[in-house]
Amino acid sequence: MKTLKKKGRVIIVFEAGATHTGLDSAKALARAAKEAGADAVKFQMLSADRLMADREVEFEYGYLCRTETGKEEIRTCREPLYQILKRRELSREEWRELKRYCDELGISMFCTATFKDEVDFLVDELGVPSIKICSGDIDYLDLIAYTARKGVNLQLDTGGAELWEVERAVRVAERAGCRDIVIHHCPTGYPAYLESINLRVITTLKRMFPDYLIGFSDHSPGWNMDIAAVALGVDLLEKNITLDKTTKSCEHALSLEPEEAKEFVKVIREVEVALGSSRPRGIDARKVRIARRSPYAVRDLPAGTPIKREDFEFRRPQAGLTDYEFSLFLGKPLRKSLSQGEPLTREHL
Repeated sequence: MKTLKKKGRVIIVFEAGATHTGLDSAKALARAAKEAGADAVKFQMLSADRLMADREVEFEYGYLCRTETGKEEIRTCREPLYQILKRRELSREEWRELKRYCDELGISMFCTATFKDEVDFLVDELGVPSIKICSGDIDYLDLIAYTARKGVNLQLDTGGAELWEVERAVRVAERAGCRDIVIHHCPTGYPAYLESINLRVITTLKRMFPDYLIGFSDHSPGWNMDIAAVALGVDLLEKNITLDKTTKSCEHALSLEPEEAKEFVKVIREVEVALGSSRPRGIDARKVRIARRSPYAVRDLPAGTPIKREDFEFRRPQAGLTDYEFSLFLGKPLRKSLSQGEPLTREHL
């Protein structure tokens, strides 16, 4: 997949960058994404030591807890953002191995980058076809422009951004020569609460950027919001995947486990089929005729008899005229006789 273009169906990407715990689990998540039927799996390349100037800044998120009675509930946790990001790190050699593994599986690997040298490594050495800029970097215009000049697909997360900031980021990418862009509606919160999701933003982004794909990065549990996003015409869905959603770490609670991921893809594909055409279509004319009605004579009518409503009753199936056609010939004489119980057809007119 060298570029991301509209394919006539939603592009499904499973986000594994926040939920792996090392190379082995990253591979397992890539395999689960492939087996679920996803188009791509996404990771996050970063260095917590480089990125976090203040290692004590705390981040709040929810994690899923199953009680002894089997009840599930979301509990709140706070920990240094540095520690959260540290768990997502892989060495360069591990990145090479992970990319080789994804290639062997036959699934595209996308990746978030936070520094220019990471962009160089991912694109120039590994051949990653799509680089994502996270929501926190929507105003890091130098990184956006640098990535846009790489000639690969550029994905922009927009969580927490004003519309003018989104437009500015897109224009910066365009001026750098990039016309292969995905703009994500990305509700904030881990997990996101309903009032923050604002799915109508998808419609706004589609109007503002008709030439680009619009994505939905879902941070809510389950897939109700994804179904709604597909109905609103989203082009790409990004959904978190995990090996265990009860893991006490950020983003696992809103993720799908491997079997759920398979059902997710199945449901999304079914919704796409069900959305169908924007105009009603008569798929089975025979069933339509059975359900609709025609005028049937309630008594024998000789040729020359004027056509009157009281001499007919509309019955199923539709074997003759429609009600509209019948109304056009009221008062006209029958050209051919009609027996009781026989439908009025054009032969009688």
